[in-house]
Amino acid sequence: MSGIDPNYPPATGTSASLPSAPPRAVVGEDYELAQRLAQLPPYARSLLRIEVPVVVTLATTRQPVSRVLDLAPGTILHLGKACDDRLTLSVASCDVAVGETVKVGDKFGLRLTSMVMPSEKFEPVKPRAASRSPKITSEDLQRMA
Repeated sequence: MSGIDPNYPPATGTSASLPSAPPRAVVGEDYELAQRLAQLPPYARSLLRIEVPVVVTLATTRQPVSRVLDLAPGTILHLGKACDDRLTLSVASCDVAVGETVKVGDKFGLRLTSMVMPSEKFEPVKPRAASRSPKITSEDLQRMA
């Protein structure tokens, strides 16, 4: 969330919750995000503090158990993925984005290039079983009236 504290602004009634001055050095889109977060009820803001596992998958492979048992320091696993292929970002075991590797100082990072749309899940609509109740005709309705 680009450095925005989900707890910002503090509880209502304090001067920091007024929209007149941006917090710290928050400007532009960050300020708008902070304003939207401020409008959320406290329980919703508390949900934003939940930590979830975020995983970037370099590649996956399948190996027989015998090969896994032979793994040792120095073993090289050959992956069927090129160095410049896109990487997948998963949050809580759900793929949410893909991106490319970037070097940030002496570390690696992931620049998101696109978001992954969730798979749509359709379930077939099953017809209702024929009801066994007798059908009401217009003559029956007239008699009831």
